[in-house]
Order: sequence, then structure tokens, then C-alpha cells
Amino acid sequence: MTQALRISDPSSRPWLPLPFSLLLALSLMALFAGCAQNPGAGSNTGAGVGRTAEPVTESDEPEARKRARIRLELAAGYFEQGQTTVALDEIKLSLAADPTYASAYMLRGLVYSRMNELPLAEESFRRAQQLNPRDPDVLHHYGLFACQQGRYAQAVELFQQAMASPVYGGQAKTLMAKGVCQVRAGQFAEAEGSLARSYELDAGNPITAYNLAALQFRRGENEKAQFTIRRLNNSDLANAETLWLGIKVERKVGNTEAMRQLAQQLGRRYPDSREWASYQRGAFDE
Repeated sequence: MTQALRISDPSSRPWLPLPFSLLLALSLMALFAGCAQNPGAGSNTGAGVGRTAEPVTESDEPEARKRARIRLELAAGYFEQGQTTVALDEIKLSLAADPTYASAYMLRGLVYSRMNELPLAEESFRRAQQLNPRDPDVLHHYGLFACQQGRYAQAVELFQQAMASPVYGGQAKTLMAKGVCQVRAGQFAEAEGSLARSYELDAGNPITAYNLAALQFRRGENEKAQFTIRRLNNSDLANAETLWLGIKVERKVGNTEAMRQLAQQLGRRYPDSREWASYQRGAFDE
């Protein structure tokens, strides 16, 4: 499946403030990549609300679920390409094949959220959770939606429920989402704990690294911020925003040589960027 976003692109701006649409897109890519490999992922038997689904393999996947899954994979591809109307059509066909498919309701919630049809998105996420209340992917995405609506306590609770699953492989991404949500709620100490734990689990994630370093810098933990942002800026994933944050951090700790080197990179690689313009103005508080 074609990915909607390449976070390795140094010209992209996925850093801070981190839009929840990006978190949704990243989570969606991971979810449906997994579904393609494991047809039982995110599924449920439909035998009753509240029961956790038994995973199914490709050989014993019911025919209705197989048709629904194929339609849903098509819908996810259209969604990533921004073709929301076509994605909705495919989701309708997916649910027509299997009305108990929780993942289809979850994707429908993401589509409606992008379309700013918030009551319909809410209804879809709730239905997905009703069908499979312990599905960590459903809980993760519903948590993102709740946070986007400013319902921070509910969002954090949903993230916690997602991470409680002993078989959930998305701990790092959910901790990242939880941390960003806590930043939005003004819970900076708690946010740093969440982002730091996410960074421990996946130190190669540039979004986590940037948000953690930015929060550390905001809280005056300059040496911690220096360690985190230097590691990112020494990788191929550095961009204008990470270099600019690095400049401000090095300035704060008094390392003028490192600051100068980062400024040279910023001016050479991103001469038309907002960050380079800020540096030239000496606007270090921006």
C-alpha cells in the first residue's frame, strides 16, 4: 500500500506543533500494513459485543470478512491519497460484506474526521469500540480523535487502555500520541514522561525525538534537550525545524561553535525557510 507520508523527507514539517491529522495518518499506515499481513488484525467474530476476537489466519478467514478486508484496504489507500468520497464508498461496501467489521467503522471515523463531520466520526469510533472494546488500534485512534476535540482526560484513558493490551505492538506510537495530547492539555511533566518512554522504545522516530527535545527545552532542561536534538540533527532526518531548535538549545547552553555550525547548515540547506529568516532577525524566542 502506498504510504501517504514519508517522514524521512527532510523537507517535510512533521515536527511541532504536531498536527493530529499526521498522527492519524502514521497510525493508519501502520495499522493497515499489519492488516495486509494478518487478515485477522482488528477483526472480531461478531458473536457478541464485549468479547475480544480470536485471531484468524488467511486459511480460515470467513469469506465475508475477506471481502470486507479487501474493500477496506482499498478504502485505506484512497484515504491516504485524500480521496475521501471514494474511500467512503469502499467502506460502505466493506460494511455491506461484514457489518461486524470494527476496523471498517474505525476507518470511517477517520474519514469523517478529515471531512470535519464530527458527529458522524464520533458515532463511527463508538461503534468500532462497541464491536471490539479491547482492540488497541481502535482505542488508539479513538483517543486521537478525543484529544483533537479537546477531551484530554478521555483521550489519555483510551491511550492507557490501548497500552494495557499484552499483545499490542504499538506502545511507542501510543505513548507519543499520549505525550502530545498531554502537551495540549498543559500537563508538561506528564507529557515528558510519556514522550521519554516512547523515545526509549523507538529512539529512531524523529517526531518523538523532536517533540521530546522541544518539551525539554520549554521546561528549561537544556542539557537533556541538547542530547535529544543533537542525536536527531546528526541523522538524515534533520530538517529546518530541528536545526532551528538545535540552534536555540546550543545558544541557551552557551555553545556558540555548535550554534554556528547548525546555522550554517540551516542557511545552506533551507535558505528560504521561515527558520532561517528568524535566525537572521535574531528572533530566538519564536
